[in-house]
Amino acid sequence: MRPIALPLCLALMLTAGPLAAQGSAPAPASPSSDPTQVRPGAYVLDSAHGKITWSVSHLGFSTYYGQITDVNAEAVLDPKEPAKSRLTVTIGTDSVNGLNERLNQHLKTPDFFDTAKFPKATFTATSIEPTSPTTARVNGDLTLKGVTKPVGFDATFNQAGINPVNKAYTVGFDGRAVIKRSDFGINAFLPILGDEVSLRLEGEFKAVE
Repeated sequence: MRPIALPLCLALMLTAGPLAAQGSAPAPASPSSDPTQVRPGAYVLDSAHGKITWSVSHLGFSTYYGQITDVNAEAVLDPKEPAKSRLTVTIGTDSVNGLNERLNQHLKTPDFFDTAKFPKATFTATSIEPTSPTTARVNGDLTLKGVTKPVGFDATFNQAGINPVNKAYTVGFDGRAVIKRSDFGINAFLPILGDEVSLRLEGEFKAVE
């Protein structure tokens, strides 16, 4: 910015500020980390901010990381009685990404996800057990590669409130889970390639208006 422009900008801000304040609506309340203040009702996952990051031991030499990016979810939240909340998730297996094109193609074959035959995986919560004011154990049924098994994950409430970018009422969570891929018939290269897969879940849910 040119030196002469800075004083001019400051002057405009100082003179416009009082006038703008008179006609502006009150600023929305800041997001709250108190889960009891969450608005009850229906929510949908913001797919741009809902990802699954997976990791698995690679031959014992390293931990390999990737993501699954096609994740859609619906939730009904009840802050007064969290156990009555509901969650359903649909995952597009073709979006599995190991950050390497050759690996990505292999992950889509029958050795792993067999995405042509099983393009979707689903998770339906069967119970939600609060473990602290801001955490819960979410148990449910995961269907992957045509096999359904009980799976649980630990969820952490981050905050809820008006998103300052899109102005939508938003609730944010983190989650952690560990599953065995062999439970779902994904047995390729066992045991040298890890059986336990760690999942890091990230989700921002928008209120359904």
